[in-house]
Formats: sequence, C-alpha cells, structure tokens
Amino acid sequence: MASARPLGRRSGVEPYAASVRAHSETVLRSFYDFHCEVGTGPIVNPFPLDRARRGRRAYAHRNPMDPPRNERTGLYRPTVPARVPRSVSDEEFNEIFARLPSHRDRALVAFYVSTGARASELLSTTQGGVDPGRGLITVVRKGSRGIQELPASTDAFVWLRLYQVEMAEEIPLGRTRPLWWTRRRPPRPLTYHAVHRMFERVNAHLGTSATLHSLRHTAAYRMAEDPGLPLTDVQFVLGHAALTTTQLYLTPRKEDVVRRVLAHHSEQTRQALQRAHPLVAPGYRPESMDVLFGNRPS
Repeated sequence: MASARPLGRRSGVEPYAASVRAHSETVLRSFYDFHCEVGTGPIVNPFPLDRARRGRRAYAHRNPMDPPRNERTGLYRPTVPARVPRSVSDEEFNEIFARLPSHRDRALVAFYVSTGARASELLSTTQGGVDPGRGLITVVRKGSRGIQELPASTDAFVWLRLYQVEMAEEIPLGRTRPLWWTRRRPPRPLTYHAVHRMFERVNAHLGTSATLHSLRHTAAYRMAEDPGLPLTDVQFVLGHAALTTTQLYLTPRKEDVVRRVLAHHSEQTRQALQRAHPLVAPGYRPESMDVLFGNRPS
C-alpha cells in the first residue's frame, strides 16, 4: 500500500493553492449531498457545512445591512485570499505587440486591449459588425448571448484594414461571414484555441506569462484609471452584471504604486533642498552655489 501523504500536497511540490482546495471542497460536498438525498451514499456528509453559532447556520448574527455573503461555508473550506486581476504593463505589452507575426494578430490584440472584450466574444464578430466610421465593433456577449457594440481605438481599425487588404483574395466576403480567418490555406474561421496558441508562442519567445484574458484586465485597468470615464461606463463596456465586479479594477497595480511612491520621494527630496537653499533657482546644485559664493572651500 502506498504511504499516505498530507491532504492538499503533491509529491515533491508545493501545496495546492487555496482556490483549488476550495473548489475541490465545494465539488465533494455537493457530490455527497446529492447521494445523501437520493439514498445512494453515506448517512453523513464527510464534508459538512460549518455549523457555528451553537448549531445554527453560519454567520447567523451578521449585520443585515452588510453585503450578502456565502452562508453555505464548508467546515473544511480554506480561506481564499482576494486576488487582484492581473494586467499587462505597458512595457510588456509593447514587447508582445512588436513580436506579433501578422496584421491579423496585431488587429486582434489591439481590439482586445481597447474594447476589453473576452477572447471568444471578439471572435464572434462578423464582417458586417464593423463600423470604423463610428469606431464600433459588434460582439456577442458570452453569458447573455446578447449583441453589443463596443468602442475601439483607431489603431485597432487601422490594423484591421491592413489585415483585410492582405487577405482580400483569400477571405470569403459577406456581411454574415466571420471577420477573423486563419492564415493557412484553405482559410477557415478562426477559433479560440488557434488564437490562444498564437499568443502562447509569442509569450514563449519573449519569456513572458501574459494571457489573452489578461488583455481584458489591461483594458479594464486603463479605462478605470481615466478620471474622465465613469465607472458605470466601464461596467457597461466590460459587460459586468454588478458594479462591484468592476470596482476590482480600482485596485492599483504594484508597478504603478512603486512608480508613484518613488516620484513622491523624489519630490520630497527636491522640496527639502529648496527649503534649505531658498535663494537657489531650480536646476542649480546647491553645492555649486556654495563654491561660487565662497561659503565653503572647493
């Protein structure tokens, strides 16, 4: 018999992430709940709910004015830390974009990072769903399957036009025809897996770890950082059902925090030097002025 190892650990590697263990706990608890109800499983669920508060439901005494939370908390469910959506920095994005092999791929990435559309949503666009005059592109939403027009950047439409000119003799034309096609002959409608593989190859070449979905996060962060763009507009463009989901993108990125704090320290140092030498004009080194006026030996 194989020797037992601690739950949640794989041989020779780190423990499973808390999100993986939480998902597994939910699946197992639901599985045993079902079989307990139909009478084909154990009498007692080995993954019970947390019956805190003297046998009553979990969190029974919470403030009713607080936002609702998951009352069905498992007894063995780990605490899952809140994760900030991962976006791509400007430097990394520029490197990735420069390595894209074709006008089609550049157009796709430009639309992803300017519209915030999901990967599968952008691939649902037809040739009649593009309106460069108004700067809009029409997609089919993943959840509701509704049709929605999304504003996109001018650069995205420029790359799209270059792609259309390049593939004009290869792509079947028609307003209801797909907009995105494979580059291999004979051309076929582009699928999510093909785009995902294309992006993986670029990442492998650069040694980066960006994903297609991180481009959606990047677009969301860029829009949320614009003070002239209301958060409700960002919610509409991203297709979020709740505003609280969009508010996740108000969390500052680590690299932006570091950049702003370093700029703050530099400004504090400049102001301190200015207070110590009020007669020195900006741009002059105080020690040079001391030498000039004989305040200390050179």
